[in-house]
Amino acid sequence: MKIGIVGAGQFSQCFVQLFQAHPYVDEVVLAELHEYRREKFAKAFSLKQTYASLEELLSSDVDAVAIFTQRHLHGPQTIQALQAGKHVYCAVPMAQSLEEISAIIQEVQRSGLIYMTGETSYYYPSTVYCRDQFKAGHFGNFVYGEAQYLHDMTHGFYDAFKYSGGKDWKQVAGIPPMYYPTHSVSMVLSVTGAKATKVSCLGYVDQHEDRIFQEGANLWDNTFSNQSALVRTSDGGMMRLNEFRRVGWGGNNSVYMSMFGTNGSYEEHAGGSAWTSLKWGAVENLTPQLACKDRYVHVSDANMNQTLQNDFHASLAKVHHSFRLPHTFEGLPNGHFGSHQFLVDDYLKAIYTKKLPPNNAWRAADYLAPGLVAHESSKREGEMLDVPDFGSPPSEWKLLDPDSFVAYRD
Repeated sequence: MKIGIVGAGQFSQCFVQLFQAHPYVDEVVLAELHEYRREKFAKAFSLKQTYASLEELLSSDVDAVAIFTQRHLHGPQTIQALQAGKHVYCAVPMAQSLEEISAIIQEVQRSGLIYMTGETSYYYPSTVYCRDQFKAGHFGNFVYGEAQYLHDMTHGFYDAFKYSGGKDWKQVAGIPPMYYPTHSVSMVLSVTGAKATKVSCLGYVDQHEDRIFQEGANLWDNTFSNQSALVRTSDGGMMRLNEFRRVGWGGNNSVYMSMFGTNGSYEEHAGGSAWTSLKWGAVENLTPQLACKDRYVHVSDANMNQTLQNDFHASLAKVHHSFRLPHTFEGLPNGHFGSHQFLVDDYLKAIYTKKLPPNNAWRAADYLAPGLVAHESSKREGEMLDVPDFGSPPSEWKLLDPDSFVAYRD
C-alpha cells in the first residue's frame, strides 16, 4: 500500500523509516505546509513525492494516512481523511470534543475504513505485562488502578509547541491537561477492557509567569496546568488519573501506573516496579523484565530537545511480544518504551486483514472521553459527571489479534 505522512514534525520522523521498511508498504509520501520542512524531510528519508497540503495528499492515490499534526487538528483532519476514502492512523488525542468523537465513529461505520489511535502507552512494557497477567487471571477482579502523565512544561514542551505552533504557540500550549489524557487512561482500561462511567476532577489553577494557562491566553480559556480525576469504571472498579504540566518530577518515565486486584497487584514508581500476590512474601522485582536498554531514539533531526530524546526510549523490553514484528524492523529506530514498531505494525496489519486494530475508534473514544468530561468537572469544582458510552464495534467487524498473525509476504 501507499502511505501518506501528514506533518514533518519532530514526532513523525520517528515513524517514517518504520513505514518504509514494513512488508505491506510500497511507498511513503509526505504532506507538509512549510516548504523548508517539506524539502528537508523528503531529503532525509528519500521521499520521491511530497504535497503542500492535506487536501493535495487526500486527492492523490494514497491508500492510508498517518497524521502527526497539532493536537487540536486531529479530529477535523481525521474526519476529512475518512471522507476522502483513506484509512487513518492518528497520533493522540483522537479529537477535542465529544461531538468530534461521535463524528469519527460515524465515518468509520459509514466507510468501513480502518481508524487507529496512536496510543504509545498501550504498548509500554508495564501495560503489556499487566495485560498478560490480567488475561491469565492473576489479578483476579479489578479493584483500583492509578495512572499518571507527569510532564512538566520545561521537559521539552516549550520547544515542541514553539516548533509546531509558530508565533501563536502559546494559544495551543495551554491545552487542558485532561484534553490529553490517553497516555494514562489507556494504561488501565486497555488492561481490563472496561470503560469509564463517571468522573470527578479537580484542577490546579496555574501561577507561572509565562501565563500560558490563563483565560484569554489559549484556545480553551483554560487556567489549569494540573488536573486530578477519580473515575468509576464499568467493571465496578475505581481509577485515579493525574495529568500534570507543572510538576517537579524527575522519575525514569513521565508515564507510569499501578493496579490492584483481588488476587494480585502491580506497583510502579520512580525506582522500579514489582508484582505482589496473596501469597505473603511473594514480591517479584520486575525491573529487569520491563527495562528498555537504549534511552535514545535515533532520529535525523539533531536539533531535537535533549529532554524529549530522553523520553523517547528506544529498545524493546523482555516482556514485549517481539516475535510478531516483521524482521525488516530489526535495527531500526523505536521509541516511547518500544511502542513505535508495534503501532506501525498493528495499523498496517489491520488494513491488510480488514480487521479492527486493538486501539480502534471505539477504544480511542474510551480513552479520551473520560478526560474531556473530567475537564468540565474541574470547572465545576469536582462535580461528578457521567461519561458517555460510544458503544462497541458492530458484531460483524472482527478484531485483529496481532499476536496470532505474524506471517508476511516475501
